[in-house]
Amino acid sequence: MDPSRIKEFGLTQVYQSPEKPLVDIVFVHGLNGHPHRTWTSKTTSTFWPVDLLPQVLPSQVRILTYGYNANVTAFTDGVSNDRILNHSETLAAQLAANRTLKRCSDRPIIFVCHSLGGLVVKRALIYSRSITNEKIEHLRSIYVSTYGILFLGTPHNGSDVAKWGLLLQNICTAVLPKKFIETSPHLVKALRTNNETLQNINGLFTDIIPRFHIYFFHETLSTDVKGTRELIVDETSAAPYADGVERMGIEADHIHMCKFDDENSPGYEAVAEALLRYSQDAPTTIHQRWNEEEKTRMIFRTQRAKEIFGDVPQGPSVPDYRPAPGKTFLAPETVPRSITVREHEIEEPYDTESSSKTHILHF
Repeated sequence: MDPSRIKEFGLTQVYQSPEKPLVDIVFVHGLNGHPHRTWTSKTTSTFWPVDLLPQVLPSQVRILTYGYNANVTAFTDGVSNDRILNHSETLAAQLAANRTLKRCSDRPIIFVCHSLGGLVVKRALIYSRSITNEKIEHLRSIYVSTYGILFLGTPHNGSDVAKWGLLLQNICTAVLPKKFIETSPHLVKALRTNNETLQNINGLFTDIIPRFHIYFFHETLSTDVKGTRELIVDETSAAPYADGVERMGIEADHIHMCKFDDENSPGYEAVAEALLRYSQDAPTTIHQRWNEEEKTRMIFRTQRAKEIFGDVPQGPSVPDYRPAPGKTFLAPETVPRSITVREHEIEEPYDTESSSKTHILHF
């Protein structure tokens, strides 16, 4: 695929099967990443989401890549200027808009994330889940439709502020040019202190992990960090043990673990197999979740209506005393003395002799 056709910012559809897709696969890069370069081999120029993946996936899939301004400030600003939230809201909004225009809002989603891109996806799902207002409930579709997530080198642990800051600084050192590190030490230093937002994301996401099928991939080759070789995101952070979560190491360093030269590259088969399996299983599960979502929304709307209008009595409010056609009934003399027929009123004189009698009315 021509790299110039891939938008630097926003969503780009890079592949769609000839048949109507049943699953959307969305790639999200990390710090200093790019929607094309992050997933492209430097050796063979293989853009594996397009050049390799369609060969093993079911015939009915669509593949998209998402780009955003992933410079260091996006991950170093404090809570008061939450850039990650901005990126996450934009991801949710653009993906919801794209899928609405394609009339596939209920189609299953599988995310593939590298490094800190996993935090953007986590935050997007947390945001989407929190929506209850009917006016923007279309954004909740991202949460409802997400079936699985593949995390490649994403840090998931880090309750210790100092260690968390050091981990982020190492990521920065690995993915940013050395010249930038030397000329912008204040931004790198900020990673040690302004990371409460990143910690909060992981804490909130823990509550919804059981909902998704998740695969943790961790690097096994070290990276040169200031003259020493280190694992940028080690196994403990990138692949913590959790019930129902798959985990595996990839024989590559942090930068290259998401770039596959060909189908024989370390880690490719495991990634491709997981996407194949998720793509096959997702439609049934997501269909059931949408049924549950619609029922929940109906209950919520009914409760809201009761809060606003109160309980509305059921059935007719006025008894229907009309006789059946062709029937007669006895009416006492207390019936009105005037009868209106269409626009002509006929006055019936009062007869004292017949005041005790009963009139028979025919219908």
